Parts: sequence; structure tokens; C-alpha cells
Amino acid sequence: MICFESHIDSNVVTFFNENKKTLSNVDNINSLLKKVSGINDFFSSSKETEELLSRLENYNSIVEEPNRREYGDFQTNKDLTNQVTNYISSKSENFEFILEPTCGKGNFILASISQFKTIKKIVGVEIYQPYVWETKFKLLSFFLENSNRTKPNIDIIHANAFEFPYEEIANKTKHLQTLIIGNPPWVTNSELGTIDSTNLPQKSNFKKHKGFDALTGKGNFDIGEYISLIMLKHFGKHNGTFAFLIKNSVIRNITHDQINKQYQISNSEKLNIDSKKEFNVSVNASLFLTTLNQEPDFICKELDFYTHKKITTFGWYKDKFVNSIKDYDETSEIDGKSSFVWRSGIKHDCSKIMEFERVNGHFVNGLKQELKLEKELVFGLLKSSDLKDSETNQFRKLTIVTQKKIGAKTNYIKSDYPLTFDYLNRNKEYFDKRKSSIYKDKPSFSIFGVGDYSFTPFKIGISGMYKTTHFTLIKPEKGKPIMLDDTCYFIGFQDLKMAKIAHYLVNSKVSQKFLKSIIFSDSKRSINKDILMRIDFKTLYDKIGFNSISNDLKGLTESEWTKFGGLIKKTPDLQMKIF
Repeated sequence: MICFESHIDSNVVTFFNENKKTLSNVDNINSLLKKVSGINDFFSSSKETEELLSRLENYNSIVEEPNRREYGDFQTNKDLTNQVTNYISSKSENFEFILEPTCGKGNFILASISQFKTIKKIVGVEIYQPYVWETKFKLLSFFLENSNRTKPNIDIIHANAFEFPYEEIANKTKHLQTLIIGNPPWVTNSELGTIDSTNLPQKSNFKKHKGFDALTGKGNFDIGEYISLIMLKHFGKHNGTFAFLIKNSVIRNITHDQINKQYQISNSEKLNIDSKKEFNVSVNASLFLTTLNQEPDFICKELDFYTHKKITTFGWYKDKFVNSIKDYDETSEIDGKSSFVWRSGIKHDCSKIMEFERVNGHFVNGLKQELKLEKELVFGLLKSSDLKDSETNQFRKLTIVTQKKIGAKTNYIKSDYPLTFDYLNRNKEYFDKRKSSIYKDKPSFSIFGVGDYSFTPFKIGISGMYKTTHFTLIKPEKGKPIMLDDTCYFIGFQDLKMAKIAHYLVNSKVSQKFLKSIIFSDSKRSINKDILMRIDFKTLYDKIGFNSISNDLKGLTESEWTKFGGLIKKTPDLQMKIF
């Protein structure tokens, strides 16, 4: 049966049919329901009881469930909630107070009641009214089937989790062994904003970012993180456990911020779940389990949720935030300052015009137009997906490089390369549509991420889009340097042997283990300039030594090895600055 847009099972229907007379009086039916299920204020008005009475004989109503994207809603299935509470019970059992700030259909509350026999108080908060009813009906059904079970004092409250008065509840339950459990929304405030959702906290810079960070992406916080921090703030001094299914990025942020925030949590665990299997979504998420009211610690064990097999321990170690404490401990000596400046490739934001392929001897752009250009400004271009091999001088795409440094004049193209100018000018509207402020007040057809380093013949490149830490040696094609796009990072060399040595060093076992120890592979852009700039070539050079490298790099002389050593030791600090 359907009532209040919620499903009511046969046990509950039978119960209400048997108590129709009591349904006519709100106080009487609420009193009965309190006795049977422990739920306070089951009905809030006679209007609700009247609607239920009118539906009691209608068993065929079907209400299509609405789009719950507005709430970032991924309901947790019963099997998963049972597995979660079962794992929690292996750590601690004697919970007296259960709080779920976004309780949805109540599966976590039901699993908790089934698992823990010592519960005295339950509070569930849910913004979506039909789910409030569904949770109440499920709880009623449970206690009708388990009438001998002790009934906790239960409040299932229709309210916004962002505005709920948790402090009052925290004060009343501070003496109770507490379990904060749930699955808060897996969306960011900006994602909800794009669909005009009202399910948003009051706008605030809740992480206290300053200046530019407060205005840009760092102000785009995760809703699950927001709710998690509210819980830690109000219930951090309760004895008990915090157990949320949240995105991996949220767990990482909480652990990272622990060094400054000093949340009163310890013994943290991140248990990776299969979100595709459990929720049919491609989101990296885990069960985050931590003990409340503890002396703060700054690490988190990562395990597989289904096997409980340990994967790694991440967090703060030797004043660094690392993905693997074990691997970092073995390789931390090369965590320093790179002798070479890692650069990102060329950025133009006009791929349909600026990028093209060579088809049957002709250039064809992204608009499928055939074009004629002078060869001088045309260069091979590699993207992240092209950096698969150990070495390459091949490319799929080509691009026009209009400048040799950022902001350089481009009017020379008209006189020196008329075919190229005619092509660019005919498509000027595409350049004018570019939204990024970096092109504002810059010469026509400007690009970004270009400098003397772009034209070095030999490059060591790595993808910034993929999770691999493999580096590719890029050689010129017919004497002409190959460019990389802005999804890649690279360092450049004039001499092939010097490039080969650098390539060997960054692909060495110690370098690869170090990178894996500091890179969180499930980050949106796990490989970036800051990460690469930590590779200390001087220490790598001294650690590996000529005898080791000469066995692999055939033909390398000791004088060439020494020359590379001089190169990294004489590199001026000025090179560290961004062009």
C-alpha cells in the first residue's frame, strides 16, 4: 500500500486496520505507536491520520519515485548497511545513542537496531518527507515482528540536516555511547546549485579559505564533508564511533586538515567500497570509520571493505601528507626540490582550429576543414593519451604555435606566414569566444604555457590526466621539437644523453615508489606540478650512481654522467620560477 508517497508493508497495514478506531484520535494513535515502536510523534496532525484511513483499502497505488538528484541521494541498500553495522560491531558494540543526520529510507537505522541491543535513543533527520514516513513505517514493521525487543526512544524528524539544532541533542546525549552513522549526499554545493536545489547549507566559507582560494574552486565544498564536520564539531567529545559512507576526497580532506583542526578522532579507517556495484555510480567512495573523543592522531588505515585486507596507511608522516607511510619511509630522502622546472604544455582553448591531423598529405582541422599552412609554425603535438611508450617521436595531432613566449606579439604572422594568418583570421571568432581571463588584453591568437622550454628538442613527459607515473622520452621529429598540450608536464633538454639520464632517474624504482607514496591516485588531477617538483634529482643522482645506470644505459660514459651531475648542481634557483 502507498500512503504519503511511501510504501507500507502488509504487517503495518494489518496493524492500522486493526486500530482504525484509534486512528481517529491523533493523541491516542501516537500513544499506541510509541508503546509499540518507540517512535515519538508518529503523526503530527489529524489530517495525516485521516489520509491514512482513506488509503487503508487501496493496495494498488503506485507512485513513481521522483528524481532525487536534488538531494545528492544514493540510498544505501540493506545488504550494505548490514555489512557496515556488522563491521562496526567488530570494533565496538555497546552503543546507546544512534544519530543519522540524513537517514533517507532508514536502512542504516534498521541495521543498527538489528545489530546493537543496547540502544536507548535514536535520532534520524531527513529533508524528504516521503522518506520520513517510509522510515517510520519500516521501524513500526520491525517492532511488530520483534515485539519482545526493547524499544529505544526514537525521533524521526523532517528537517534540513544543515540547519538542525545538533547542539541541543549533543548536550542531552553526551553521557551515552554514541554512533554517528549514515551516507550523506555525494555532491558538491556547486553541483546542487546548477539544478537550483534548495537542499543547500547557508552560503559560508566554512573552511575559512582566504583571498583567492575563497573565490575559486576551494570554496566549492562537498556536502558530505560539510555534514561530517558538523558531526565532529558537535559530537567530537562523545564517547563512540563516527561511521559515514563518503567520497574518498572527503576522507582525505578530513585527514589532511587534522594537522591544523585537531579533530578529537583516532584509529581512523577508510574501507573502499565498489560504488558501481552498490549504487550504480562512478564515484570513489568508502566507509570512513573513526573513534570519537580521542587524543587526535593524523593517519588513516586504508582497507578493502569486502575482504578487510589492508592496502596502505596514509596521512601525516615526517611533516608530509603522504599516500603510503611505508613507501614514503623508504624513499623520503628524495623528497626535496627538483633541479629542473616541470612545465605544463601549451594551452590554447581552441582545439577545433588550433589542432589538426595530417590526412593524405593534407591538414584537416576539428571542423573537418582542409587547410593550407606554412610549415614553420606547425609542430607535432602530444596529449596525455599519447604518453604510453618509453620513447617516442611520433604524434597523431599537430598544432600551430603562434608565440615563443607568453604575451609575445603575433602581428608578424600576417607578413611572414600569410597562409597561416589567413586561416587564423578566418576563424577569429573561435578565439574571441575563449572565456579564460588569461587571454584578456593579449595579442590575437595568443596561446599560454609557452616559453623557451617549449622548443627544447628532447623532453621527459608525463600525463597529468591518467594515474600512471610512467615517464616518456620525447625526441624531435625530423629535427623539429614536438609540443605537449596542457594536460601533460615535462622538462626539456638540449642534449639527448642528458635527457636519457633524467628519463632513467625518474623511471627508477626508488623514484616510482616515492611518487606512488605521495600521489593519491583517486584525486581528480593526481599528478601535478607541485608533486613533480618534489623529485630531488641531486639525491637520486647520488643514490643511483654511475655503476648502476651504466648497466642499463648502454654507451653512457662516466664523463657524460659527471656532466649531468654538474648540470643539476649548477642549475640556478632562478630556473625554479615560473615563466
